[in-house]
Amino acid sequence: MKAIVVTDRVAGTAGMKLVERPEPQAAINDVVVQVHASGFTWDELTWPPTWTDRLDRDRTPSIPGHELAGVVTALGYGTTGLSLGQRVFGLTDWTRDGTLAEYVAVEARNLAPLPGDVDFTVGASLPMPGLTAWQGLFEHGHLRAGQSVLAHGAAGVVGSMVTQLACEAGAYVIGTGRAADRQAVLDFGAQEFLELENNALEDVGPVDLVFDVFGGDICKQSIALVRAGGTLVTIAGPIESRPADGLAVDFVVQSDRAQLGEIVQRVRDGRLRTNIGTIATFGDAVAAFNQTGRRKGKTIIRIHP
Repeated sequence: MKAIVVTDRVAGTAGMKLVERPEPQAAINDVVVQVHASGFTWDELTWPPTWTDRLDRDRTPSIPGHELAGVVTALGYGTTGLSLGQRVFGLTDWTRDGTLAEYVAVEARNLAPLPGDVDFTVGASLPMPGLTAWQGLFEHGHLRAGQSVLAHGAAGVVGSMVTQLACEAGAYVIGTGRAADRQAVLDFGAQEFLELENNALEDVGPVDLVFDVFGGDICKQSIALVRAGGTLVTIAGPIESRPADGLAVDFVVQSDRAQLGEIVQRVRDGRLRTNIGTIATFGDAVAAFNQTGRRKGKTIIRIHP
């Protein structure tokens, strides 16, 4: 099969190559999926599991990409809940070969059925940002109707999901971003927009939940905005300090079949829309990953027509 591999951590996306690799086999509780569309996260080549296994051993050449939509072509021993020929979408494990390939072996529990009226391209764009937003808001942030949310990077891939899901849950959302992002953030449903480059974060005032995607100084400044009993959640790594009377949580997203089902149903109902940027063919994928300029939206690779 054809697959994109990486072998050189220093080279980053410039070191990606399209090569021939053996087709994967389904282990116990696995399925093999013919990948129709794959999602790629811009910084995943900086993640340690891209390069090493659970015992910190080198696993290159490795296949990146963790989001997929496709069709089940094989079932491993003991696999339940999915069937041959079924359309599915979801996340692969961090330390296994990923989805930038014609076929991928995945634990069945990491996948959910993809309804027939949802395009594979849309399906592949949902798992990482959708689950990240869902888990940060509801599992870790315990968001309730009537609360206020400060959503950083609200025009981005994750931030736009955070904004939409928080609004749907009945929260008052203040989105942040660059000046050029204002209309996009408001279109995603935020009630207010704060331009980070020319405005002070403290002008926002206290909020119940901060959803941080940046880390660094923005995360540090945001801690003071969390009102008593509130929460700051971040996907940017460990937090050095916490709100005086609240919680601070950093987390890594995990696949969840039930949550994927909730997310895709909202897409079908028109309550949630994806934030897709570049869509490239498999042959043009490496060039798409090395595009110059600011990335907007999720990069999706169409692997099987």
